[in-house]
Amino acid sequence: MFYPGKPVMEVGSADFPNACSAMNSPLAKSLYAIDGITRVFFGADFVTVTKSEEATWDFLKPEIFAAIMDFYSLGKPLFLETNAAAAMDTAIHEDDSETIAMIKELLETRIRPAVQDDGGDIEYRGFDEETGIVKLKMQGACSGCPSSSVTLKSGIENMLMHYVPEVKGVEQELDDEEEQSTLTGQME
Repeated sequence: MFYPGKPVMEVGSADFPNACSAMNSPLAKSLYAIDGITRVFFGADFVTVTKSEEATWDFLKPEIFAAIMDFYSLGKPLFLETNAAAAMDTAIHEDDSETIAMIKELLETRIRPAVQDDGGDIEYRGFDEETGIVKLKMQGACSGCPSSSVTLKSGIENMLMHYVPEVKGVEQELDDEEEQSTLTGQME
């Protein structure tokens, strides 16, 4: 986790799981230009960078710091298009049921801050009222890390089930490209 000393994201977070996804962010794009970077994530006041196994932090840290400082000294926008603002996944809408409103409130006030402390974030993807399953997506340093499923099951699931009796479980939802890399990893 790198702290530039300035706010990074005004609202929410942004996850760049690959260089392709970083094209609309000058900062993420410059970080991916550093050899050995495999993932970039923006939080409220931090940038999380994930490296390949071969790369060493001794080499990467000064490069990453330089890229972050250069970005902020140039005063460029974080995103090239204004509609690329973070998803307001936990904003409570008029048509949300009381159960969904409670889930979103817990995610925003209790769970998200704890996950962000570890350099990641969590995104609400939905709640199935029939099965009682909450769908979430882990992001940043928490995405793809072996302990993310433990965090999801023990910490998040237990808290949601405790405060919201309608919740029967929590499942992680993966994007198509993450599912492909998971399947590819299992086949090797």
